[in-house]
Amino acid sequence: MKNQQVLTKEDQKMLRSMFWRSWTMNASRTGATQYHAVGVIYTLLPVINRFYKTDEEKARALVRHTTWFNATMHINNLIMGIVAAMEKSNSEDETFDENTITAVKASMMGPISGIGDSFFWGILRVIAAGIGISLASTGSPLGAIVFLALYNIPAFLIHYYALHAGYSLGDNFIRQIYQSGMMSVVTKVSSMLGLMMVGSMTASNVKFKTALEVAVKGSEEPILLQTYLDQLLIGLVPLSVTMLTFYLVKYKNVNINWIMLGIIILGIILGVLGIV
Repeated sequence: MKNQQVLTKEDQKMLRSMFWRSWTMNASRTGATQYHAVGVIYTLLPVINRFYKTDEEKARALVRHTTWFNATMHINNLIMGIVAAMEKSNSEDETFDENTITAVKASMMGPISGIGDSFFWGILRVIAAGIGISLASTGSPLGAIVFLALYNIPAFLIHYYALHAGYSLGDNFIRQIYQSGMMSVVTKVSSMLGLMMVGSMTASNVKFKTALEVAVKGSEEPILLQTYLDQLLIGLVPLSVTMLTFYLVKYKNVNINWIMLGIIILGIILGVLGIV
């Protein structure tokens, strides 16, 4: 109720539009470099069209949100609410640092997903499925209905109120940290968290393990190249591939699809040769 009292009719209308649009976030996937970015842009269009007056400002805001985004469905609206409040502050304050918006959005994905995955997939879904299965095992058709209701009603409510909470929290939060001069600290910490998340994703998702062996005269067992690579630095080759990809995309403007195709072809060739 407190959030509703501080929101104007225009705010409420904008948030309602964002709420219905936000269901498209996790349904839209546009490749490895953008993922749910199209859904994010579609969700934020009411914000961008309301607060920015010129086409140049709107275009800059749209480009800003073409970056990779992925967070647990339903609770990811908390991020959208905070981003909406930051876009509002950016439109009103010429000294506002636009990079802060991207940094805060990126830094929140990891913590929000950690909470959301644990609650929605690890707790709520398991409890709802357990109750639903117990009813269905007795032959009751209520099993499926109870499962859908126990999971979707809380998820729907959280999806709705998280957006409002994020918008109200974001507006007050930004005002307070600007007045206290803490914005530079928040930007720095957010950027560090974002980089940590990207590093964790690289270590988790980019894999390379070679089966290449080097025979040594006088030794019964060959030397495994992977053993020495791990001694130098665990994940050295995946890190090198990631940095090379970043260099090609950032500084050489190579299309990411060509890079992915090249990696696939290289992987096939190395696999056929028995190197990986």
